[in-house]
Formats: sequence, structure tokens, C-alpha cells
Amino acid sequence: MTMTLQHPAERGGDQRGRFERMAETASNVTGSPVFYGFCLLLIVTFVVVHVTPVPVSWMIFVGDMMAAVSLLLLALLKNTERRAEHALQRKLDAIARVLLEEHDGGSHKARESLREAIRMDENV
Repeated sequence: MTMTLQHPAERGGDQRGRFERMAETASNVTGSPVFYGFCLLLIVTFVVVHVTPVPVSWMIFVGDMMAAVSLLLLALLKNTERRAEHALQRKLDAIARVLLEEHDGGSHKARESLREAIRMDENV
């Protein structure tokens, strides 16, 4: 596995890679009521562990779990944001090409590009 610094939407060309599929699935899971319940349970556990006399190792473990979940959510949020940003930019570029083509009276290639860009969210 090689690490790349490309934009997430540009990795793998037209095909979505394993990471992109995993990020999409994780995004769907983290937006679910079950995950919200898990986070509430984690917060309640954090409060209970800190107000009751339990071993310090439990406090550290619960704090580490909250930090890990926060870090994973931050990475997932950034990935989703970048993919949406890329799709929006490609749509805007396609609209601009269509408008220029209409103004110049050229071919209809830009319209086809716009049709593809409209479905960009499904591919990115």
C-alpha cells in the first residue's frame, strides 16, 4: 500500500478505491442513531467513571476511547468534506463550460460534461 497526497476524489481515477468505499460506509454509520447512542453511552461512562471511585486506569481508558473516537471522526469529516468540495468544483466547472459554449455557439460537448458532473456525487 502506497501513501499518496492526492485529493481524495482524484485517487484511483474513475473507480472508487477501498478507502473511499470504507469512508462512505463509515460516514453512513456515524450519521446513524445507533452511533449517536454509542457516543451518548461513551459520554455517560466518562462522567460516571470520573464521579465514582474507580481505578485511575479506567479513567485513562475511557478518556483514550473518547480521544480515539474524536480523532477518527475528525479524519472522516475531513475526507467527506474534501470529496464534496471536489464534486462541487467539478460541477461548477462544467456549468461554466456550458455557459461559455452557449455564448460562443460551439459544439455540445460541454453539455455532456455537465450531465456527467451532475452525477458526480455518486462517483466521488
